[in-house]
Amino acid sequence: MTESQALQIFRDSGALLEGHFILRSGLRSRQFFQCALALQHMPTVEKLGATLAEKVRSLGAATVIAPAMGGLVIGQEVARQLGVRFIFAEKEEGKLVLRRGFKITPGEKILVVEDVVTKGGRAQETIDIVRAHRGELVGVAMVVDRSGGSFNPLVPMCSVIKLNVETFEADNLPADLAALPPMKPGSK
Repeated sequence: MTESQALQIFRDSGALLEGHFILRSGLRSRQFFQCALALQHMPTVEKLGATLAEKVRSLGAATVIAPAMGGLVIGQEVARQLGVRFIFAEKEEGKLVLRRGFKITPGEKILVVEDVVTKGGRAQETIDIVRAHRGELVGVAMVVDRSGGSFNPLVPMCSVIKLNVETFEADNLPADLAALPPMKPGSK
């Protein structure tokens, strides 16, 4: 799947929104990727998962880990496509942790999979979990990389869609964006 085909899926499913959005990072943006709208359709999940899996197959991951909630669907599909184990990190007292008996063994080759990365906060929290358990981080994969190069996990990183989307601090908005009511439609 090409980047333009993936973008068309987001447009067709209503998952690429336009307006004034408050991102999880606190930054503001004119565009918002509501991945859940695109990922509610299993044929789409399968196509996006296959695309990511092919990009990371050579990394030799034994396990895929994703941060809940956003990374769950795509993370599980990438793991299925690779034929490897899937686990996830979830919030406990405001911080991502491993729960439900999930374990990472020292040296285990781990791939982090996320839906959308802007500043990389959730991906970094997940990376920190892998490293705290002495797993070997082999890469980070995401459906949409809108970090503009600001997120660098120091391992191979790949995405299906890579966009340089403008973001703004809340106190430094352009006039057109400031004139629109801000929305916070999801978790990204």
